[in-house]
Amino acid sequence: MKYYTRRFVRPNDLNISNRLFGGQLLSWIDEEAAIYASCQMKHDKVVTKYMSEIDFKISAQTGDILEFGLEVVSVGNTSLTTRCEVRHKISRRVVITVDRIVFVAVDEKGKPTQHSYTDLGRVESEGVRIRRGQVSFVRLNIRFFFSKWAFLTECDLWCLKQQ
Repeated sequence: MKYYTRRFVRPNDLNISNRLFGGQLLSWIDEEAAIYASCQMKHDKVVTKYMSEIDFKISAQTGDILEFGLEVVSVGNTSLTTRCEVRHKISRRVVITVDRIVFVAVDEKGKPTQHSYTDLGRVESEGVRIRRGQVSFVRLNIRFFFSKWAFLTECDLWCLKQQ
């Protein structure tokens, strides 16, 4: 899992017990995962369809730096499923895990539409190789990005800079 984004926990993010409000953390996760899914699918309109069981491990307090890790779990014709883990930057202790967050690419009318995550052959991006709908982890092939440089979108370039 790669960790893409970091956030400070600020006083206005706390609940009445002076701990990070769970709803605020879930909002951050949804936003970060949607950006990640949009970049992976090469599609600017994605919606959150499903979020699996959420497992809070430890709390966060004011001043903590949290980092958000995301990875692709599975890919469908119109959807992409990610896994998210949020941890403390310093201690590396996990704050929360969400095993499955499903995003769907939609068109201008809000209807599901195919995305561009795969070439249905050999695509290596973010350390994932896809063959016939199966996902397995491999090393990142930098040559893929340079050979396809002319086809990258701004969103893809943002994802590359975050690595």
